[in-house]
Amino acid sequence: MKQHLFEQRHAADWQRFDECLSALEKGKAERQACERFANDYRHLCQHLALAEERGYSSHLIDQLQQLAMRGHQQFYRHRSHLGAQIIRFVIAGFPQLVRQEWRAVLAGCLLFFGALIGMGLLTYLFPELIYSLIAPEQVREMERMYDPGAQRIGRFAERDSGDDWMMFGFYIMNNIGIAFQTFASGLIFGLGSLFFLLYNGLVIGAIAGHLTRIGYSETFWSFVIGHGAFELTAIAFAGAAGFKLGWALLAPGRLPRGEALRRAARQAIQLVAGVILFLLIAAFVEAYWSSMTYASPLTKYGVGAGLWLLVIAYFLFAGRTRHAPD
Repeated sequence: MKQHLFEQRHAADWQRFDECLSALEKGKAERQACERFANDYRHLCQHLALAEERGYSSHLIDQLQQLAMRGHQQFYRHRSHLGAQIIRFVIAGFPQLVRQEWRAVLAGCLLFFGALIGMGLLTYLFPELIYSLIAPEQVREMERMYDPGAQRIGRFAERDSGDDWMMFGFYIMNNIGIAFQTFASGLIFGLGSLFFLLYNGLVIGAIAGHLTRIGYSETFWSFVIGHGAFELTAIAFAGAAGFKLGWALLAPGRLPRGEALRRAARQAIQLVAGVILFLLIAAFVEAYWSSMTYASPLTKYGVGAGLWLLVIAYFLFAGRTRHAPD
């Protein structure tokens, strides 16, 4: 294609992209322009590559290169802005949201941890109670996993150390599945979240009480205390997010149920984003620290206690400064 035909065909696109760039550089871009910016930038880069390949004039190539350079700066500037938003959410937004939604969070924590502690005590005192929740073969599997004589502790204890990254992925998928189930079932007027919080709390409590009673407390508690700070907190918060959805359906106030649900979902989804972050941390700790036996139980207790204190301090104090980082 001759150069003048190439310019005639694409000149309007370049002019529109130039105007979009000018608006972005001044901070006055319209939303519609921002939405098509990435696609326009990609087309411009293709045009530049074609112009260089076909040996068009240096004037045209320089013009397109200037537009491409300005587009590159804007593209990565806005990506950096997204990164800053994520950092701001982690540092301040998530703990602020938890404190803002303290009623739902408190309800989720009381139900989950209450069921866990209560069932743990009952199973310790009445050993047969565990079989009302967990099949005998699963109980035996749990005993094998936390046998004090095992070289590695937890799920798939016989794996090689090189398989830790695979277990990291497994823990992520498993934990996120439980959390999403607990959250999404809140759409059943909150009853689903209530059920899964109680059920997971009862099961975990029953396992903890049983293993403690048979003398596996050192291996079990030293294993769970570290990642449990993040994983158990995340499950309770997932239930709190589900309660937000359920309450919007049960008591929408003067709003239509659809609108009340939409508004509640904004807060609930942000809570779930924080839950996913905590589950990622929990999966990493579980795969690379909790299952290791080279650290003494006392060391693991110390690290685990430190992580619990860190989580508590994070939600109590993070984001209380007036000016959060941009």
